[in-house]
Amino acid sequence: MSKNTIRKDKTCLNCNYVVAERFCPNCGQENTDTRKTFYHLFVHFFEDLTHYENAFWKTIKNLLLRPASLTKEYLSGKRLSYLAPVRLYIFISIITFFLLSVIPTNDDSNIVNINNTSNKEIKNGFYSYDKEVEKERKKDSIQNDSINKKNISKEELKIEELKKQGVLSAKEADSIKKFIEIAKKNNKNDNTFNFGYDSVEKMDSIRKVNPGEINDLEYWLSKKAIPINKKYNNDELLEKFTKQAEQNFPKTLFIYMPLFAFVLWLFHSKKRWYYFDHGIFTLHYFSFLLLITLLLFLINKLFEYCGDFSIVTIVKVIINTIGYVWMFYYFFPAHHRFYGETRMISFIKSTVMLFINMILISIILILFAIYTFINIS
Repeated sequence: MSKNTIRKDKTCLNCNYVVAERFCPNCGQENTDTRKTFYHLFVHFFEDLTHYENAFWKTIKNLLLRPASLTKEYLSGKRLSYLAPVRLYIFISIITFFLLSVIPTNDDSNIVNINNTSNKEIKNGFYSYDKEVEKERKKDSIQNDSINKKNISKEELKIEELKKQGVLSAKEADSIKKFIEIAKKNNKNDNTFNFGYDSVEKMDSIRKVNPGEINDLEYWLSKKAIPINKKYNNDELLEKFTKQAEQNFPKTLFIYMPLFAFVLWLFHSKKRWYYFDHGIFTLHYFSFLLLITLLLFLINKLFEYCGDFSIVTIVKVIINTIGYVWMFYYFFPAHHRFYGETRMISFIKSTVMLFINMILISIILILFAIYTFINIS
């Protein structure tokens, strides 16, 4: 209960209603003095923070461990003790996608595959470059080195560092550099989105001579792909596509939720359940999926700093297995507890709905990929 001084004036400052006690019976605003000391500001902030934390942790606990309990509590009218479904989803979504975007991932794709070379010593030396060498490179005063970092690739910088560490000889380093140059040249000429045409003019000429040789879809895709292939190689295109996908995926997921709720609406009584009820269930379910995804991501990042010990690997596999199994299984008890149907009926409905949603998700992802491809510039 707030300890702020009650105003002598009994007129509510918010709606001008007469206030008999502390709170306005019309709008609920507390009829206290609006001018506060720093002490009151501090106490008010602490009270709000404590209330939010209690509601937040209680919500997270129920969301993770008690399927459908939040949805049942919310729809029964018990709402002050938990975060609102929309606020919960937005909060978890922002935190999840923010951390996934800012926390770096280990990328070994920049290391050129040299399995074709017969020199095992070069191969083993090249792949022996790990995080410890990376840390040494950052700490070392490599600025005094004659290598121009602005004009050298990551792969070449790694090779030079390996040579400096004594892992590679000068001859081995030169061999790997030549292999990288050949691979890059081949890569520039080998584009993923290559439909066999290198210019729109050629396609127009072919269609004039033989209109049926290039259909409208192939023409449209090739027309989009040609300028992209000229501008990017495979690695650059994949990087660009991935960035675009990461930016668009949260919006795609948010757009898909009403469709998920619609599938629930189709499989249940229209008299007993409103679309709103299915929408609340969907918000909680998707919040759970995002939260599990975030937790597994953070746990895996934490394990990266624990070394490559066998016990660490075993624990990591166990935790990931439990997480992914729970993520898949969660929908079944949540559906059974919320809709109150028999276990058999609930299991059959849940299985069919998951199958339908897998098809719909596949379609959405294909459309999403096409949209991302179109917007690559």
